[in-house]
Amino acid sequence: MSTEGPLRPLARNPRGFADKRGRDLSAERRIVRQVSEVYERWGFEPLETPAFEYADALGKFLPDADRPNEGVFALQDDAGSDEPGDWMALRYDHTAPLARFAAQSWETLPKPFRRYAYGPVWRNEKPGPGRFREFWQCDADTVGSDRPEADAEIIAMACQGLQAAGLAPGQAQIRVSNRKLFDGLFDAGGVTEAGQRLTALRAIDKFDRLGWDGVVQLLGEGRLDESGDYTRGANLPATVKGAVEAFLASANTPGLTRAQTLDAVARSGDLGAAGEAALNELAAIDRALNAMSVDPAAVTFDPTIVRGLEYYTGAVFEAELLLETADDKGRPVRFGSIGGGGRYDDLVARFTGQSVPATGFSFGVSRLASALRAAGRADADAVRGPVVVIVFSEDDMAHYLSAVAELRAAGIAAELYLGRAGMKAQMKYADRRGAPAAVILGGDEIAAGQVTIKDLDAGRAAAAGIADNEAWKAARPGQVVLPRAELVSAIRRIIE
Repeated sequence: MSTEGPLRPLARNPRGFADKRGRDLSAERRIVRQVSEVYERWGFEPLETPAFEYADALGKFLPDADRPNEGVFALQDDAGSDEPGDWMALRYDHTAPLARFAAQSWETLPKPFRRYAYGPVWRNEKPGPGRFREFWQCDADTVGSDRPEADAEIIAMACQGLQAAGLAPGQAQIRVSNRKLFDGLFDAGGVTEAGQRLTALRAIDKFDRLGWDGVVQLLGEGRLDESGDYTRGANLPATVKGAVEAFLASANTPGLTRAQTLDAVARSGDLGAAGEAALNELAAIDRALNAMSVDPAAVTFDPTIVRGLEYYTGAVFEAELLLETADDKGRPVRFGSIGGGGRYDDLVARFTGQSVPATGFSFGVSRLASALRAAGRADADAVRGPVVVIVFSEDDMAHYLSAVAELRAAGIAAELYLGRAGMKAQMKYADRRGAPAAVILGGDEIAAGQVTIKDLDAGRAAAAGIADNEAWKAARPGQVVLPRAELVSAIRRIIE
């Protein structure tokens, strides 16, 4: 007879999905809260859409109508009959759901419609270091305005939002270009097939990471990367590849102002009518940014920025992290892009058939929180634990419950230890929880109407070598015995 027990599942995360505890959640919530305050100050209202959208509404990752789950996580809705239902997919960003909402609600919305949104998004892609299948994004968009000033406002607001999230001036930079520049270049070179253009744009979008040597392979037949993955190329004619190289080199000179960059691009070659329109739009964005006193170093024009998503139609922006960051072993880490966006005038038209101009910016909340932690900013998001009330005897449980209830009623986070360990283990528990203090109500204290309070913050500071000052130590003893009635006031002094 078999003596084996039941088969136990292996406790493990699904690949590309992460657990988050106090500090990480605190960091993300702080970023969302502070950025939301900026967006609302600029007149943007919050909007929350469902995690699931019908797959045909998403549109980006869906080449297979029979099984539309490439790039997204999809399932088939139950139609409630013998007929199969429509496919639904978890949203991969907040922009496609906004386009669906705007098309569905357009008659009742104020126009232009300005909204921001935050929350998790899901992508069914190969996970890797710092690359997850579930992560948080925060977006702000204006739908219904074709003015370049709407793009400029989104860019300027993004600068303020990133600063509110914790990045000082000079620690991030938004680089701006316009997709129509390449439309003009492709027109001049006779490249008319939409898929070929998109493949070329996605190749150019990797210029920062791969350099020209890598990009030119993707503009040609294709590229085999270090992991052995092969990416099919755009197969552009040699003349067009040469024109792209000249164009990218035209303004790739550090220190140019936005206006000087536009002059350099204008001299780079034949950009046609589309390119001229792009230069005019960028010039209008430049004037608006100057009028809003946006730091010239915070926003630059860079013709290598194209953004890989298919739906962008005009101005595009990329936010790059300039903050010095390091991994757990102190080795430098480059985060690169932490957000981006642009103009997408045709996305709502997928539903209505009528073009509705729109522009927006999105940044990765989880990615920015990770970057700030890698820059040594984790202390700002350290989670302060509750005051812990120590348990000695079952017979005195009413006294412990009364004390913890009194602290909570005074607005102080507190918990009663509900394990079955002894005093030493309970103190270790309180320290591991990051508790500012432990409340001790032993039999002697209860009989005398007193309470012993152990200042755990003081103990941690002393252990770290901070409490060298005799006056500080005298003013903040590690443990005191007080009348029971002074419990709340004593704890409040420790916390504050």
